[in-house]
Amino acid sequence: MALALRCLRPLPSLLRSCPAGARALPRGCPAPLLEGCSHCVQHTLLSRQLATKKAKGKGQSQAKVNISAALVEDIINLEEISEDMQAVIEALKEDFNRNLNVRTSPGALDHITVMTKDGKFPLNQLGQISQKSPQLMIVNMTNFPESTAAAAKAIRESGMNLNPEVDGTVIRVPVPKVTREHRESLAKLAKQSTNKSKEALRKVRSKSITQVKKSKNKVSEDTIWLLEKQIQQKADEAASEMDKLLAAKTKELLG
Repeated sequence: MALALRCLRPLPSLLRSCPAGARALPRGCPAPLLEGCSHCVQHTLLSRQLATKKAKGKGQSQAKVNISAALVEDIINLEEISEDMQAVIEALKEDFNRNLNVRTSPGALDHITVMTKDGKFPLNQLGQISQKSPQLMIVNMTNFPESTAAAAKAIRESGMNLNPEVDGTVIRVPVPKVTREHRESLAKLAKQSTNKSKEALRKVRSKSITQVKKSKNKVSEDTIWLLEKQIQQKADEAASEMDKLLAAKTKELLG
């Protein structure tokens, strides 16, 4: 009896909200997986999840799983998954800021990748980039004249609607007038970049779930289910953040 009370004590709020017909709580109380007794919490969350699935059609949100990362580190590193997903989001932000701007500035050309015979290099490592006027940028390739043609090609294929002109070792880059067509083109590129980022996010999620399933012989099915659920939640939250970034960027581009 005392053991059962110890299991139930950390879960008063969960037990009060436990839906009718929930599974009975287990008698054992092993080391905790979530905050409180693992089996108690698992069964309570599963019961609530079943109830919320039935209520989904009525517009009610599903219960959120929050597993302690430290207590499942022998199965999977949840913090590393979060970092990998955040890295995908940050890469999307960087792409938006660097490549998808209505007004082109010298800094926008810095990290255009140039393919040379010695490998790939950022444009700003090969040439000196400056702004001659609001309508003209100059890339001086004096230090690497043999890469001038490759640099011009990289600028032309950057997706920034630029048409460089080569004059010896100098590349002239006229800044295009901002038209509605150009704005819409940039908005489409933003959508494409977001879709690519979501694909990268799905790969992180799939890889993580596959790793979790490899532990099915060491841990309970409930634990596997809860971990998969939390990984999916992390992916959904990251995808939602990407959608917000895209909406903001689209608004900025279309004006």
